[in-house]
Amino acid sequence: MKRVVNLAVLAVCIVALSGCGREPTPLNTVSSNTIGQELVDLKKAFDSNVITEKEYQAQRKAILDQNK
Repeated sequence: MKRVVNLAVLAVCIVALSGCGREPTPLNTVSSNTIGQELVDLKKAFDSNVITEKEYQAQRKAILDQNK
């Protein structure tokens, strides 16, 4: 009887520790902005003086052209 209990405790310990030491599974994330979100972000950059009007117009045109 004692042997059965010891085996049961051993089995529980093995199951409990089986996840230890493994590398975490990397999350596969895909970042995909919509055209609208790209344009909103671009406008924020322009309004914050991060980019010039010339850069804004060029990038805006590029976003719209690539999604035709």
